[in-house]
Amino acid sequence: MDLDTLHRLGAGMSAARDNYKIMVLLVDDQPLVGEAVRLALSKQPHINFHYCARAEEAVGVAELTKPTVILQDLVMPGVDGLALVHRYRTNPATSDIPIIVLSTTEDPAIKRAAFAAGVNDYLVKLPDTIELVARIEYHSRFYINLQQRDAAFQALQESQQKLQEINLELLRLTNTDGLTGIANRRYFDDYLEAEWRRAKREQAEVSMLLIDVDNFKCYNDTYGHVAGDEVLRRIAAAIQAVCRRPADLAARFGGEEFALVLPRTTAGGVGLLGEIVRRTVEELAISHSAAPTSDRVTVSCGGATLIPSEDEVPARLIELADSRLYRAKHQGKNRMVIVD
Repeated sequence: MDLDTLHRLGAGMSAARDNYKIMVLLVDDQPLVGEAVRLALSKQPHINFHYCARAEEAVGVAELTKPTVILQDLVMPGVDGLALVHRYRTNPATSDIPIIVLSTTEDPAIKRAAFAAGVNDYLVKLPDTIELVARIEYHSRFYINLQQRDAAFQALQESQQKLQEINLELLRLTNTDGLTGIANRRYFDDYLEAEWRRAKREQAEVSMLLIDVDNFKCYNDTYGHVAGDEVLRRIAAAIQAVCRRPADLAARFGGEEFALVLPRTTAGGVGLLGEIVRRTVEELAISHSAAPTSDRVTVSCGGATLIPSEDEVPARLIELADSRLYRAKHQGKNRMVIVD
């Protein structure tokens, strides 16, 4: 390997080290050990060092300094070393920090107890500087990678949650009428098609109401389109309030027309619901001085109920409801018609 290659490799290793900073926390009651470790690490610019001489303060110091690795003796006055390891592992702020034991003994029983308590490595103090730095770097890199992975995973989760919220909002906007806030015609068509297929499979009833605001053009000409828009919003809210079951759908059918899709609803149920809608709108008491049929805003309703047959399509249900709405209009408006 030539000299240039060695220089490039050395530069690459230096750059890799600059990408992370190691924080070493040494917990040991012997200041001489603390000074020896400090000197051993002093020539490593990517390693920061903090010394704690009091074992009872170690967890608090770790929470403040946020080490990437903890060096610790097992025999310290006042605190059992293995009990201290347990305190690290049960503290959410320090539970994952690698712990390297610096001990004066190589007793296998003590080693087993240390690893069982949750330490990551075991060195007899004081180890060779090269080995000490290598162990510190290895465990710190693992911990930093773990932290970065957790942070990336959390960021991914937050991003996915945000994306889901955006998609739900886009779906809501796609399916919602911009003026009234209830379902739009596109969603009405899709929903009726789905309920029609279900009713055909189950040979169950599916019903709908068509609701038209009486004399609405006259209202706009008299009060203006801004007031007309507000009337449509209030009527839409009143119709939506009548929908008590999750499967019932209120939608703006077009212009001043509204629709209700009513799965598993009998003809009698449609008639009753239509009358409730008619009365609810009338009780809003929205003044309409120019109307030829009433001094307030009213609606006419046409209802239909079918059990779909194999050769029928949802448009048949709409045609029936529309024909009955037409009859309601020609019978004087402000009424509900459920039969031809």
